[in-house]
Amino acid sequence: MVTEIEEFISAVSRDLDKTLDEHVPKSKAEPTRLHEAIRWSIFAGGKRIRPAILTAAGRTFGAVNAQLSQTAAAVEMIHTYSLIHDDLPAMDNDDLRRGKATCHKQFGEATAILAGDVLQTLAFKAIADDETLGAETRIRLISTLADASGTPTGMVSGQQLDLDAEGKTLPLEKIEQIHRQKTGALISAAAVAGAIIGDASEDELTAIKIYGARLGLLFQVTDDLLDVTQRTGILGKTAGKDESSEKATYPGHFGIEKTRAMAAAIRDEACDALLLVERDTSLLRDLTDLVVTRKR
Repeated sequence: MVTEIEEFISAVSRDLDKTLDEHVPKSKAEPTRLHEAIRWSIFAGGKRIRPAILTAAGRTFGAVNAQLSQTAAAVEMIHTYSLIHDDLPAMDNDDLRRGKATCHKQFGEATAILAGDVLQTLAFKAIADDETLGAETRIRLISTLADASGTPTGMVSGQQLDLDAEGKTLPLEKIEQIHRQKTGALISAAAVAGAIIGDASEDELTAIKIYGARLGLLFQVTDDLLDVTQRTGILGKTAGKDESSEKATYPGHFGIEKTRAMAAAIRDEACDALLLVERDTSLLRDLTDLVVTRKR
């Protein structure tokens, strides 16, 4: 039986694919190999959690789909670019992503690098060109997404810290920093972006930032758990890769059961932050529950 939150994510995914199709060059456009590689990755059937978080946050504060769609697409483009690069031989060296061959296995390393580069630039163009939003809002969104994607506290810096930590035993605070930056930053930015588009107050934005930060950490902690508890066929990517790569993870540090207890506690912290928002936050709560119970 499909739940309401699963129906919501399916609806977001359908709308997202339409928006992405409008902003990504067609496969037949030159250079065709590059555009085929982009579409191979962006339309590979990902979970679309980040656009769903952005949409849920935006609706919480009264924004409508027309205002949210291009920024949601931008977030998914940034996420997909990061996956393309993360799978490269110089990074995680993975052959499988979303149940398909990774971009570099299908199109070669050079084209995969370029596909990731293009998705990053297209993401910011999608926001900059969004005429449903005012110029000041677009600037805030671009800044928010750039901070979350880059360095010193965003996704790319988290990826570097993750690489540096391979084979090492790290304290909890260092593992959390890696998770917070590598995965959490973009998830948090998605929630904040939706709130910005919905014209949330500064107090509401503060609460959403706390919520997003805990949700982002929760997502990576559950990802760590799934890597050691699920099969490759279910995950759509290579199971057990964290252990084989000697990654710094919560299960590797605490064991599975303690990590599950920590995930439940982080879930509660995320939901507690929503108590500071005097609006209907049920969509955001349901998404939090979905993250902690997901199987892939």
